[in-house]
Amino acid sequence: MKIAITGGTGFLGSVLTELLQEKGHEVFILTRSDKPKESGITYVRWLSEGARPEAQLEGIDALVNLAGTSINEGLWTDKQKKKIYESRVSATKEVLRILSALEQKPEVLVNASAVGIYPASEHKTYTEADREYGNDFLAETVLAWEGLAEQAQIDGVRTSYARLGILLGKEQGALPLMALPYKLFAGGTVGTGRQWLSWIHVRDAARAILFAIEQKELTGPFNVTAPNPQRMKTVGKEIGRALGRPHWIPAPSFALKAALGDKSRLVLEGQRALPTVLLDHGFKFEFPNLPEALADIYK
Repeated sequence: MKIAITGGTGFLGSVLTELLQEKGHEVFILTRSDKPKESGITYVRWLSEGARPEAQLEGIDALVNLAGTSINEGLWTDKQKKKIYESRVSATKEVLRILSALEQKPEVLVNASAVGIYPASEHKTYTEADREYGNDFLAETVLAWEGLAEQAQIDGVRTSYARLGILLGKEQGALPLMALPYKLFAGGTVGTGRQWLSWIHVRDAARAILFAIEQKELTGPFNVTAPNPQRMKTVGKEIGRALGRPHWIPAPSFALKAALGDKSRLVLEGQRALPTVLLDHGFKFEFPNLPEALADIYK
C-alpha cells in the first residue's frame, strides 16, 4: 500500500515508518522541510508557504495523522497548552483540506487520539463503548481532535481514532523520565501509587495502527493500550526490577505538583482503559504484559 503519515519523524511515527517498510509498503512522510527521497520513503512538504502536498499524494491508500506538539514537551503553561491544542487542530484541518482536494480518496484515515479523553479514576474501567469524557485540558483537546477528524467521513473516508495510552520506548516518550530516578538509585512510588497507567509498547502501538488500516470494518475509536494496565506503584517496581535498581524513595504528590504544575496530572492521575476493539477484531499483542515489554526495551 501507499501510506502517508503526518508526524512521521516523531516517536511513534518513526517506529510506524520502520514497520511499514518491513511489510513492504511505500511511505509518504509529510514534513515542513525539503528532504530528498530515500529508499521507500517520499518526503512531502506541507504546512509551509506554497506547499501543495495533495499533488504528491494522489493514489495513497491510507493517511495516518500523528502530527502535534508532544504533551511530554515542556511545562503546561498557558502558552504551551495553546501550542499543544493548536498544533493538533491546525494539522487536522490541513489533513481534511488535503483529503477534499484529492480526486481519488484514500480508503482510511487513522487519526491519533488519547485515552486522556476518559476521566481519571482509580476504580472505573473504560472501553471504547464509554461515552463519559473528562473535562480537563487533555480531554478537551482530544475531543476537539476527534471531532475535527470525524469530518473526513463526509468525503467517504473510513475514519478511526487511535486513542493512545502511554507509549513505552527506550529513548523517547514517558519512560525515560519515569526511569531516570531509578537509574539514580532514587526511584519509588509516584503519588499514591494507586493511579492507573494504561501503557503500551511503542511497537505494539505501531502494529495496532497498521492493523486498523488493514481491518476494513474497524471504524471509530479504538484504545491503543496493552490489555493489562497497571497501577503506578506496580509500574515503578517493574521499572526498578528491569533496571536492577531499588524501589524505595517515594515521590509525593505535593512535590510533583510543585515541580510540574498541571502537567503532574500525567503521572498523578490515570485511567484504566482496555483495548476491547482491537481484541474483538483479533489483534495479537507482542507485549501484553509490562515485565516482558520492559525486558524488550532494556535488552
